[in-house]
Amino acid sequence: MLIRKAKATEANSLTELTVNSKAYWGYSEKFMAACIDELVVPKEKLENPNFCYMVAEVNNKLLGYYGLEPLSKVEIELSALFVESSNIGSGIGKALLAHAMNVALDMGGIDLVLQSDPNAEGFYIANGWLLTGKRESLSFPGRYLPTFSISLRESMNT
Repeated sequence: MLIRKAKATEANSLTELTVNSKAYWGYSEKFMAACIDELVVPKEKLENPNFCYMVAEVNNKLLGYYGLEPLSKVEIELSALFVESSNIGSGIGKALLAHAMNVALDMGGIDLVLQSDPNAEGFYIANGWLLTGKRESLSFPGRYLPTFSISLRESMNT
């Protein structure tokens, strides 16, 4: 598996991967339609030198990707981590997460934060992240999504 920088020309493919990955959890068509704006990967983000979007691929087939977006000089958000639905549970997500943590550290990050889908909560906890609270969904008022953080320096020393 190769992990490389995402190309702006892959925005539509990454959006499709994101939608398929989200749908894996059994959400209704109505739910998916309501949150589609949040699932679109804009090519502008892939072109922005302040952001870091990386893809995992085998034989030119996209298997997953992640996005890192600095919130401050020391706090970076894991803005996206999605794995192609047929590969969920195969270890690709864990490999992407480890890669993202190393890249965030290289970017000067001390803390990495994220807002997660509730179905991925166990994944982040199993990988050493701390549940920090909940944030209201942009697509569904009254629906709250778990938030997490991890200290990069502490996690790399264990």
